[in-house]
Amino acid sequence: MPTFSCSAILFDLDGVLADSTRAVDREWREWAQQKGLDGNAIVAIAHGVRAIEVIQRVAPHLDAEAEVRELERREVDHQEGGVCVMPGAAALVGSIPEGRWGVVTSGTRSLASARLRFCGLPVPNVLVTADDVAHGKPHPEPYLKGAERLGFDPADCLVVEDAPAGIESARAGGMKVVGITSTYAAAKLAEADAVVQRLGQIQIRFESTGRLAVSTP
Repeated sequence: MPTFSCSAILFDLDGVLADSTRAVDREWREWAQQKGLDGNAIVAIAHGVRAIEVIQRVAPHLDAEAEVRELERREVDHQEGGVCVMPGAAALVGSIPEGRWGVVTSGTRSLASARLRFCGLPVPNVLVTADDVAHGKPHPEPYLKGAERLGFDPADCLVVEDAPAGIESARAGGMKVVGITSTYAAAKLAEADAVVQRLGQIQIRFESTGRLAVSTP
């Protein structure tokens, strides 16, 4: 059973704490259809990546900032029926001492906060969003900023991710990563240090030294 010793944990949001893959797929496909674009091609690259970077890549002729605002509005308005809390998420974050965890997401702050509240999860003090970085995942900036705001060295932070872009981001920042197969098959998460099928397989102990011991199967 692999065990990681760390001071803090950074979670991705969509596909990790919030079961929102179907909702994200739906919104991207509907947007693609409206714009005359290939929905399958967009969904293949969209998970774990900032919407503005996806739009700039697939539709450079559009006003990316305006399109992101519209996508955000649609996602916030259409959470019913497509978004729910990931099994085990509430118990897992509840087992971590305050100030020892945060969320690093490719979504905007407005969407991330709405998503967390909709799922009944606390909005952590450290919430790094698309609005806070110049470079999104797979660039290391998002997770490096999360570690900085928590006040810990990046190498002393563990990341929980569901997407290859997020795993690459965390690894580039010098962090260990636990992948979860909620969005991609295990083979796509091979760069993670450990892979689980569900959050309930992650066990966290607060040690007398003040560190966290994180165990996976």
